[in-house]
Amino acid sequence: MRWALVKVCLAVTTMVVAAFAIPLGLVIQEMARDRAFSNAERHAAGMGPTLSITTDRAELTRAVATSEAGGDGRMAVHVPAVGAHPALTIGDRRAHPHDVASTREQGRARTVTVSGGYALLQPFAIGSGEIAVVEIHVPESEVSKGVTTAWLVLAGVGVGLVIGSVAVADRLGVRMVQPARRLVGAARDLGEGRLTARVPEEGPTELRLAAVAFNSMADQVVHLLANERELAADLSHRLRTPLTVLRLNAASLGDGPAAEQTRIAVEKLEREVDTIIRTARDAKPRTVAGRHGAGCDAAEVIRERMEFWSALAEDEGREARVAGVERPVWIPVARADLVAALDALLGNVFRHTREGAAFAVDVHSGEDAVIVLVSDAGDGIADPKAALARGNSGGTDSTDGLNGLNGTDGTDDDAGGVVGSTGLGLDIARRLAESTGGDVRIGRSVLGGTEVRLWLQRGAVRPSVGRRAARAMVRRRRRTPTR
Repeated sequence: MRWALVKVCLAVTTMVVAAFAIPLGLVIQEMARDRAFSNAERHAAGMGPTLSITTDRAELTRAVATSEAGGDGRMAVHVPAVGAHPALTIGDRRAHPHDVASTREQGRARTVTVSGGYALLQPFAIGSGEIAVVEIHVPESEVSKGVTTAWLVLAGVGVGLVIGSVAVADRLGVRMVQPARRLVGAARDLGEGRLTARVPEEGPTELRLAAVAFNSMADQVVHLLANERELAADLSHRLRTPLTVLRLNAASLGDGPAAEQTRIAVEKLEREVDTIIRTARDAKPRTVAGRHGAGCDAAEVIRERMEFWSALAEDEGREARVAGVERPVWIPVARADLVAALDALLGNVFRHTREGAAFAVDVHSGEDAVIVLVSDAGDGIADPKAALARGNSGGTDSTDGLNGLNGTDGTDDDAGGVVGSTGLGLDIARRLAESTGGDVRIGRSVLGGTEVRLWLQRGAVRPSVGRRAARAMVRRRRRTPTR
């Protein structure tokens, strides 16, 4: 493409230079010829007054010798015979006598070719009525004076234009070819699975637009893959809610072969679900992608989930409290995502706190944000910052939000850590909050155990404003015990 552009530019520039330079050179050549013969006519006209006064040989010789052309040996005067006076030729004659006679007979100037150039023959009437002819020699060098220099200048200008156009075409070709090659290379990398391949958005407008479209497409591919894998992990994680119920029911079966087999099957099923979650999460591209839902009523969802978990809480002797759900509380997240986050947090309470430990869910609604507090009366978390970091690590030794941090329940000596730890439970809640511009914090609850604060931003407001409102609502909540 680059060399094709150079060849096209070279051909076009050569044609343009030839179309203008050749006619211009011919015009210059014609102008030089006209200038030479105009000067010759001027020199010849200078002898006209003298011939009209006298035809004396001495006078004419003196006049020819004193003229510019005569002094250079380029003038001759042909006077015809008048009466007893013979014909005279004064000066250096170069024209043939036949040409002189023809000029005298025709009575008009003419130009003839002579040795070394041209001769201008100009007729003049003398006192006797006869016609005298003045001959001015025009050398070949005078006719072509300056023409060679003009042709050389035109040729130099033409060569310079051609070289310049080739250089410009080469630069333009590089400017067009390099972005195109980068686009091809990025497309090849993306096709081979390197999802980080992107193209600099530079070059001509068309290629720049193509780069923008390619980068947008690549981002969309990464986003879709991330959503697909996150969805697989989320759906697998949601299986842990019924598995928790099943495990608790299996624990109440007592002793016996059937009960033991049921508990073993439940544990195996939990491990398989955890394996699916880890596999989906480890394969997830490291991208940042907000997941904004259509919106839902948080109060309704919390009432529904608390009704579900209250049945299990009653079996284990746990006191379950909920507050702030009397009025609708709209949040900009999908209902299914909020259900998954609540089930993950409440499931952690049942899995990793002792039986009989109370828990509560409080909702505080502000103008810019909504705070959802999940509290328990467990042993608390020694290092909340580490819990959040583990929840984001996705490693096999991570904890699931509150896993293994509220107490000793849920640990397994064979696993060397927490049974079923995937690091995704708290990650689901955090992604939900971050999709709205909020976040997740872990602290000490008024019940004595852990408090997970889920801050959800309602609209596109300044984070600083939303965070100040969140802190104010949390302070009010801590001053007022949960009912």
